[in-house]
Amino acid sequence: MKIGMVGLGRMGMNMARRLLRGGHQVAAWNRSLDKTEELGREGGEVCHTLAELVATLPERKVVWLMLPAGAVVEECLAELRQLLPAGSLIVEGGNSFYKDDIRRAAELAGAGLGYADAGVSGGIWGLEKGYCTMVGGARGDFEYLEPVLQTLAPPSGYLYCGPVGAGHFVKMIHNGIEYGMMQAYGEGFALIEASPYGKDLDYAELSHLWNQGSVVRSWLLELLERAFAADPRLADLQGYVDDSGEGRWTVQQAVESGVSAPVITAALFRRFESRHDNAFENRLLAALRREFGGHAVKGGGDERG
Repeated sequence: MKIGMVGLGRMGMNMARRLLRGGHQVAAWNRSLDKTEELGREGGEVCHTLAELVATLPERKVVWLMLPAGAVVEECLAELRQLLPAGSLIVEGGNSFYKDDIRRAAELAGAGLGYADAGVSGGIWGLEKGYCTMVGGARGDFEYLEPVLQTLAPPSGYLYCGPVGAGHFVKMIHNGIEYGMMQAYGEGFALIEASPYGKDLDYAELSHLWNQGSVVRSWLLELLERAFAADPRLADLQGYVDDSGEGRWTVQQAVESGVSAPVITAALFRRFESRHDNAFENRLLAALRREFGGHAVKGGGDERG
């Protein structure tokens, strides 16, 4: 299949690469041309404008967006609405709010355009491991996209979640759970660090141990092992933990649904608190965000913002 990829950031670039390696054709556009040209050297088709990207796609045009949620996505959709012929399909693969998906799909339907939302998890490791993908939209659009999804995902790594909004809704909850899991690891290691036994423990070895049949084994612990091996007490990090929106939306959803979600809520609030101290558990959370997603971190000597 030939697909248009818009946005070649941490996720978009490696997703495009994985598609190329899987035998698909990828036409790409990015606001900074250097990224597009880099993909071009690897077999992608370089497009200098969105209009050029649309023109190079086959009769049923598929454009996949990997852009920062919010205004940037809205601007791109407004332009694509003017460029794409009826019957085309837009896939929003960033971390958009699911209610925005529902509104956008209704607006684009007026121009005869299909819209699907794809919640994508895999971070900077997705090129090698594959991208777990949660898809919302019309069933027929999902089925048309399956060759792309099969290439992007590991075995059994994608799912049709329901109508428009369902993919990003499920991904939102996924990220809320992630907040709670990371916070639990952070608090547990902080308790060890504060104990008389902490000074004698190698945390990389402990992370490795807990992944050998333990009930708390996980990929996050694998990433912790890497982080501790590089920096045994995470001294080069500042415990400033940002949030990218999904945790807040998950807590808002808990309020709207009347569902008790104290762990996820506390984890979100702890991230807010982290911006005023440099606790060990927060350095651990920062290390995990860097390891799985390539997110920016603050060094130990940086000023706190």
